[in-house]
Amino acid sequence: MRLTNMSDYAIRLLMHLGTHPDRLCTIAEVARAYGISEPHLMKITHRLAQRGWIHTVRGKNGGMQLAHDPTDIPLGEVIRDTENDLALVECMGPHNTCVLSGRCGLTPIVAGALQAFMDHLNRHTLADVLRPPPQAAQAPSEAPTRITARAR
Repeated sequence: MRLTNMSDYAIRLLMHLGTHPDRLCTIAEVARAYGISEPHLMKITHRLAQRGWIHTVRGKNGGMQLAHDPTDIPLGEVIRDTENDLALVECMGPHNTCVLSGRCGLTPIVAGALQAFMDHLNRHTLADVLRPPPQAAQAPSEAPTRITARAR
């Protein structure tokens, strides 16, 4: 399974807004920060606003910001709202023409795997991806431990 660019960019957009909670951010700013085309980012912004993840303000001094605290934005729900097709196999989709439908045990197995994936993502929130990596949190005076090979 591979998530679409829409989901990837949506998470990046939310991360950018989460790191700048004190102000409105613009589409142009986020597009520059991540190398995303502005028209594509406008579609993502529109969808996130429709789903209630962000607030948008139109006009000269407009922009966008998170509609919720980062701890209240489950990653799995954002993915569900930005992916157009989570049907991992044909029989899970709306236009099922599989000749094995109703006689195959694969569907419930794949559906269970998808549910486990979404459940795992929902155990994490936007706040979890905003945290700096462990090495970045080290104080400058703390040098990393060097591992050396022993002579044989």
